[in-house]
Amino acid sequence: MTILACSHRRHEWRPIIVLLLLAATTLWPTNVTAADEPLIMGVFPRRSIAETSKLFTPMSDYLGEKLGRTVKLVPSKNFQTFWKDVTEQRYDIVHYNQYQYIRSATHYKVIAHTQEFGRDSVAGILFVRKDSGITEISQLRGRTIIFGGGKDAMLSYIAPRYLLMKAGLKENDFKTVFAVNPQNALVALHYRKADAAGGGEVVLNQPVVKDAIATQDIRVLASTEPLLFLPWAVKRSMPAALTQSIQSLLLDMKNSDAGKQVLKSAIMTGLGSAEDKDYDPHRQMTIAVLGPDGIAK
Repeated sequence: MTILACSHRRHEWRPIIVLLLLAATTLWPTNVTAADEPLIMGVFPRRSIAETSKLFTPMSDYLGEKLGRTVKLVPSKNFQTFWKDVTEQRYDIVHYNQYQYIRSATHYKVIAHTQEFGRDSVAGILFVRKDSGITEISQLRGRTIIFGGGKDAMLSYIAPRYLLMKAGLKENDFKTVFAVNPQNALVALHYRKADAAGGGEVVLNQPVVKDAIATQDIRVLASTEPLLFLPWAVKRSMPAALTQSIQSLLLDMKNSDAGKQVLKSAIMTGLGSAEDKDYDPHRQMTIAVLGPDGIAK
């Protein structure tokens, strides 16, 4: 009798247990796995992996803490690897140059831009030595021009090339050489390894350049209009609420002590808002220099 009674009570509990399980399934978020996945942050490798990690890990940690979700910085060893990851949309949050953004804008949405040296924008420049005797762009015909980085460098190649084109100089009208970065291009110019150098307006004021050469010996030959600084973007497929949260955190960073420390680590003075149309001037220059496909060759 006791065994039968116990068995009967077990049958009575089964519908209740099933209802409880159904209720728990309904109340538990169906997207818990996706929400718990880390957001991947990429930064273009204009510096070494070690330096990029040192500069931007505080930012990924800051965003992760504020979002309540892991943000993982994944630095790249070179531009080829970085660009492959951009094209395959492996980054949820990405910081890169203006050329890289306009080429990836189909899949990424710009939400902010960096502020450096307290400025939102910077011009592309053609530099020469003061004692060179060069006062007009046309005088660079047949001369050597050194550019910092590669043909995908917005401020140190595309913008200066645009200035040369506007003055009537085609690519075969001068000798093109490349330095590893804009800073090295200025150093090479100073030591007469080239007759002119392409770079961003602020490169002459950077400590690494001022420590290496007598910057007073270098002058601006020609300048583009100011161009908005480096963009920050997120996947277009990212939920709108998350996009808004990340954008708000980036823009508000300069308003708190903790945020200011993160910016200082990344060698920024702040982050400003940005939208796609802000990069139309960059697009126009890129098309003029690299053609309608905007692809560096």
